[in-house]
Amino acid sequence: MKVILAGHNIDHEIIEEFNNLQPERQDLTPETVAAAYARISRNPRPVNELRQIARGEVEKARASNRNIVFEMGHSSIAEHAVFNLDILKVSRLLVEEIERFRLASYTEKSQRYVLLQEDFVIPEEVRDAGMEEAFVAAVRLQNGFYHTLYEKLRPWVFDRNPGLAADPANRLLLEGWAKEDARYCLPLATETQLGMTVNARNIELMIRRLAACPLMEGHEYSRRLYDATKGVAPSLVRYTEPTPYDRETREALRTEAAGIISKILAISSGAKLGKGCDPPAAAGAGTADDLVRLLDATPAADEKIAAAFLHRASDLPLAECLQIAARMNREEQESLIKTALRRMKAYDAAPREFEHVGLTFELTISATCFAQVKRHRMATITAQEYNPALGVTIPPSIAAIGMENAFREICTRTEETWEQIRRHSPAAAAYILTNAHRRRVMMRVSARELYHLARVRADGHAQWDIRETAERMVAQGREVMPLTLTLAAGKDGFDALYARVFADDA
Repeated sequence: MKVILAGHNIDHEIIEEFNNLQPERQDLTPETVAAAYARISRNPRPVNELRQIARGEVEKARASNRNIVFEMGHSSIAEHAVFNLDILKVSRLLVEEIERFRLASYTEKSQRYVLLQEDFVIPEEVRDAGMEEAFVAAVRLQNGFYHTLYEKLRPWVFDRNPGLAADPANRLLLEGWAKEDARYCLPLATETQLGMTVNARNIELMIRRLAACPLMEGHEYSRRLYDATKGVAPSLVRYTEPTPYDRETREALRTEAAGIISKILAISSGAKLGKGCDPPAAAGAGTADDLVRLLDATPAADEKIAAAFLHRASDLPLAECLQIAARMNREEQESLIKTALRRMKAYDAAPREFEHVGLTFELTISATCFAQVKRHRMATITAQEYNPALGVTIPPSIAAIGMENAFREICTRTEETWEQIRRHSPAAAAYILTNAHRRRVMMRVSARELYHLARVRADGHAQWDIRETAERMVAQGREVMPLTLTLAAGKDGFDALYARVFADDA
């Protein structure tokens, strides 16, 4: 075993000093690490040698990245390039948009530990509307009250906690309690700062999505984020303009939801309501597949997804959205969900609303398949130990060349050794099992993650073992949430499926 440190965070000012001393150097970029790691799967050289090669051929490394990430679609390669960013003078409201991106790390200025001093952002929208004076007056009023509250809360907190107050070491703790309650009166315009660590794949997504954010501050943040990072890893940050999907879907959903809400609420209590969707088949019904079994799914998932879209696109409480969704007929639910999907392309993630419903599968899969399944980090995966009693997964090609029996013989002998090891060291026995041996896996996915799994694993370019598993999962999922999984397919089948679903739009 060997573990080699490939790199670590270095302050950018140090990098700039080094660049000034040796301006001819071009290899101070995380692109070389990404390119080296991309080559691991097809190049037998040790990875540290691949890194050395990439550093000596930066332009080739960049070309390789562009081909692998953007032409071949292996976007995870961009995750090996990581940025540390200082984000200053942003509002708490914008931070909510920024921190919606879950695959990044954030440390934010705390309103519990820092006493704020009238630092706030004036939105361009307010300036453009001629409301700056009124806005500033309101914020200053809030800030003044914040300090008043703090001055009153601080002694109260100390009085309420005499045991803690007796020890000077607890002073900051108790003052923090006062600050965190006082902050309730502060506006979301309050200025803050944060440190952010994010990989290149998510930098690109963040730039694109925030360029379509309804806040002008979001647009500025998108531009500044791009400007700060574009020269560091140009081969990994490429698609930064908002797509129609990013830009138009939110408003289209708002319009569609408004029409549905108006129609449903206009129906008098005594009027005949449209029929709801037919109840979905029970989870697992008709799924006699021993290798992939859908064991549980959110009941009335399509209805709940419709309610989630209504909730985001309106100002109604969720309980009312659920009631309205229950009164919608199938055509209305389908129209709303199709509105959310109409601008989707093969590279777009499904709407986050799809995370509100989920499915639980039991998979009996080979070690080869599991190695790919476990990469889906937004799923909940638990697994039993590998178990030879579950059999083995033999590639069709092995049978095609007449080697299935010989393969099985190897597996039999392997299992004999496994049994011997197991008697002495059960934990170590799995070392000997083959990639064909199976284990049972319990996998809980949201509908959104099932879309992602289908996109990359039900694709014709995916390895056959996991492709078959993904196709079975999608097929069984469609039995219980047909509208929600309308466009769940591999990348290569997406356009054809989209054309069938939206044929009437042509």
